[in-house]
Amino acid sequence: MSLPAIDLDRLTMDERLDLIEKLWDSLGAEASMIPLTPSQQEELDRRLDALDREGATGSTWDEAMARIRSSR
Repeated sequence: MSLPAIDLDRLTMDERLDLIEKLWDSLGAEASMIPLTPSQQEELDRRLDALDREGATGSTWDEAMARIRSSR
């Protein structure tokens, strides 16, 4: 695979961030092909088991924003 040369030093910060976003998004399409280490798989299994036992925890975005606004 041949890629065009990119002089990263000549890109603005916004252009570099855009490039990072495009690269990241391109990986998402193939995320299932990225292997997990055994410890990552164990942690994922642990968290999924906790979700099954305890259900979803945490706050919705609206609840979090309401708390932030009320604390001001």
